Amino acid sequence: MSALTPESLRADAAEIAADLVALRRRLHREPEVGFDLPHTQAAIVEALKPLDLEIRLGERLSSVTAVLRGDRPGPSVLLRADMDALAIHEETGLEFAARNGAMHACGHDLHVAGLVGAARLLAARRSELRGSVVLMFQPGEEAGGGAPLMIEEGVLDAAGQRVEAAYGIHVFPGTPGTFSTRPAALMAGANVLRVRVTGRGGHGSRPHEAVDPVPVLAEIVLAFQTYVTRRVPVFDPVVISVAKLSAGDVLNVIPERAELAGTVRTLSKASSERLAVELPALASRIAEGHGCRAETEFEIVYPVTVNDAECAEGALGTLAATFGDERAQRLESPVMASEDFSFVLDEVPGAFVFLGATPAHIDPERAEMNHSPRAEFDDGVLADQAVALAALALRHVGG
Repeated sequence: MSALTPESLRADAAEIAADLVALRRRLHREPEVGFDLPHTQAAIVEALKPLDLEIRLGERLSSVTAVLRGDRPGPSVLLRADMDALAIHEETGLEFAARNGAMHACGHDLHVAGLVGAARLLAARRSELRGSVVLMFQPGEEAGGGAPLMIEEGVLDAAGQRVEAAYGIHVFPGTPGTFSTRPAALMAGANVLRVRVTGRGGHGSRPHEAVDPVPVLAEIVLAFQTYVTRRVPVFDPVVISVAKLSAGDVLNVIPERAELAGTVRTLSKASSERLAVELPALASRIAEGHGCRAETEFEIVYPVTVNDAECAEGALGTLAATFGDERAQRLESPVMASEDFSFVLDEVPGAFVFLGATPAHIDPERAEMNHSPRAEFDDGVLADQAVALAALALRHVGG
């Protein structure tokens, strides 16, 4: 039996599963936030050291890029895991819960351990590989900007040639071990919206002598929601969430300024570009109608995560062949969360895949969502995650 068969991959993954769980729980106990993750980086390097890989550390962030070269020449493919945690106080009560004020509330600890597992499976099959696998361990996903920095530092060309495809897996609430993805748009682009309305302050008892920016700001908030329902095509949806409002410090003083901030999620580049023009114009016209001035910032933070059609279809086929048809599901519609793997998929074809990872004692329908201080993920999926990543790479470099 070939070492590249699903049966062989699953058997070898079962043998290293305990190691992957131990690595995941070590990372979970010691989460690090942002771009500087020295302990996480050191744990990854330690785990990869026995595999005879070409390892390069990031210059502007604590990234790890490792190249696994097969014994025969061929193309290169990239597998990615994000490394950073969130600045959230954990409330899971798990035995290995973090106690340093940060938390792997989005499952990046599983992503790292799963990619280390894939590296081990592929390294054991080096003699049958035709080409190279680039392993991308990326900080700064939650803050945004980690992927572009790694791209600038050459991760896509780390094997000496541009990778022909890139894949990543992200855990989410759902039936453990169930994979899902779709061709085309998978996750929304994320944009930050800020509006500052300036009027003229005054005494709360004499609003007619002031120009109150507060009701103007409230009108802008409502106008943004109306804009979505009346100006945006329903088949190219947009979500505008105003999450912060601020104005004044004293109860009986009409403030000079009022501000809002929130996010704008889009599923196409065209929508992002259109809203970057039309939302500031809308805010300005409303403010001017009330004698105020509006200054608007619209910052594009993440592009839309767009799966290449061939890679996504191939991924679904590979996952079905590896785990069974019932565990590889085609999503009917995108999700409105965002992901900076989108920057990688802007550069090369590839696919991003979701993996259900709700523990057995929790109803997936009631599971806490990613970023909750009570979010729990089943590290029993790690062996399958490693197999899935390895199998996706083997679509391109398998003998």
